[in-house]
Order: sequence, then C-alpha cells, then structure tokens
Amino acid sequence: MPDIPLLLILIILIAVVFDYTNGVHDSANAIATIVSTKVLSPKAAVMMAASLNLVGAFIGTHVASTIGKGIVNPEIIAGCQTLILAALMGAILWNLITWYLGLPSSSSHALVGGLIGAAIAYKGWDTLQYGSIIDKIILPLFLSPLSGFIGGYLLMLATAWITCKLNPRKMNKLFRRLQVIAAGFMAMSHGSNDGQKTMGIITLALFLFHQIPTIDVPLWVKLICALAMAAGTANGGWKIIKTMGKKIFKMGPIHGFAAETSSSIVIISASMLGAPISTTHVFSASILGVGSSKRFSAVKWGVAGNMVVAWVLTLPASALVGMVCFYLIDLVL
Repeated sequence: MPDIPLLLILIILIAVVFDYTNGVHDSANAIATIVSTKVLSPKAAVMMAASLNLVGAFIGTHVASTIGKGIVNPEIIAGCQTLILAALMGAILWNLITWYLGLPSSSSHALVGGLIGAAIAYKGWDTLQYGSIIDKIILPLFLSPLSGFIGGYLLMLATAWITCKLNPRKMNKLFRRLQVIAAGFMAMSHGSNDGQKTMGIITLALFLFHQIPTIDVPLWVKLICALAMAAGTANGGWKIIKTMGKKIFKMGPIHGFAAETSSSIVIISASMLGAPISTTHVFSASILGVGSSKRFSAVKWGVAGNMVVAWVLTLPASALVGMVCFYLIDLVL
C-alpha cells in the first residue's frame, strides 16, 4: 500500500472540485446557442455536452504538459507542497465570484493566475518561465479571441452567401440539424483543452510530493479529471448560458452553427499546440463576430464590454487571490 500524504489527497480532491466547477462554469460554451435557439431541450443539450466533454478530455496531453511544467519552474518550487493547494483555492474562489455574477470569465486563466500568484508568493518572480508564459498564455490570451471573432464573422458571411437563395424554412430546418453537430464538436474541443488543465495541476502535485519521477500524466489522473468535468457540465451553468445565449444578440440556428464551428476550430488547434486558452473567450468572441456580420448594432456592446473587463481582470485578480491563499495557508500550516 503506497504511503500517500494527507495533504496530497486534499490537493487532489480540491483539484477535482475545481474541474467540476470548470465544467459547471464553462458548460455554456457548448450548449448556450442550442438552448437559446430551442434546437435541443436544456436537459438533452447538457447530457450531450457532458458526454462529449468526457471524450475530448482524452485527446492528447499537450495542454496538461504546459500547465505542469511550462508556467512555473518545477525545480524551484520542488520544496513547496502547499503551492498547488493555494493555486487551486485562488482559481476556485475567482470562478465562484464570476459564476455568481453571471460573467463568462476564464476558468483557464483563473487556474494559471492562481498558480502564478502562489509561485511568486513562495519564491518570487524567478519561479516563472517567462518564455512559455508569453508564447502559450499571454499571446493566446489576445490572439484566440481575435481568431474567434474573425472566424465567426467570416464563416457567418460565407454561410449567408452560400444559402441566400434557399427557402427560409428549409434553411432553418437544415441549420437546426447542423447546429447539433457543431455543438457536439464544440463540447469535444472544450474537453480537449479545459479537460487537460486540472490533469496538469494534479500531475505537478504528484511530482512535488515525489509520487512520480517525471511530469507525465498518469492514466488514472486523466480518468478522474475527465469524469469530474463531465459531471460539472451535466449540472450546467444557467446564468452564463443566459448571458451567452441571449444577452449578446438574438441568435437563430444559422448563427449558432457559425459561432460553434468557428470557435471549435480555434480551440482544437490551440489544444494541439499545447496552449491552455480560454474556451469562454473564444466562444464569446465568435458570437460577437457572428452578430457583427449581421450589423454592428445587432450586438449589445454593453454586455460585451462587461465580458471584456472580466477577461482582462481574471489573470491578475486570480493571481492576487492565489498569493493571498498561499500566505494564509502558510500561516495555518
């Protein structure tokens, strides 16, 4: 029977809770449009998203590797076993705050921010791997939403041009079917990126507790993280679904299809590159792009502005919360 420290067990349990809240918080990414356009019932949409999130979480480990060894230097933080606990607590607290407010902020950047803040609190700024953070965190923070916006805008224009001569009733029926496929693709791509982030955190914790020799994701870690995210998705995040599905602009099936397809392409591409991007950022931007292709006044830019504020605040705010959590844990333990 392996000797597993109680603190490590606590960290793994909290990581699973974070993964669950991630599923709750980000379930809107895949199902907001098919619920708001009444293509599927909320229950059917949630169950489809949960199943495909589970599948997506097993697609590669590039993102998990970035989280585990591409943000902080494992050698420098090797002596600190409470760092991961502080990072997770910071991320969960920020997730809960934005969930309560109904803001589609980034669970991904909350986790990254919590890890950065806790690492700085432990050993200062030298703990960070700046090259990797710039390439795989900071640049994607700006480029992925931009890609989502442009992709949604262009795909919507192309789709409208191709289908402009179709009978409106037939076109609506066609895109109601296509939207289900696009939402499924979106759910799977979400799992491929967000599902791996907690895998990376748990793997880093196992390394710091000397339970594994290298930062490579064990199969059991993949399984519990995938199941936790699927369970969270099955619960749904209805406040955020309302924001993303209705408050940005009024969508039909064709708009949902364009938004989900364009954002899925961006997310799955980032997963293959190992970039832990915000699926929420990308999907929200895709919706904005689709709405803008209709006319700029069709988008409720005030709601969009509030979302942007949340995006910008997430990384520094969660880092600050992570630092505070580290100091508090250090005092207690």
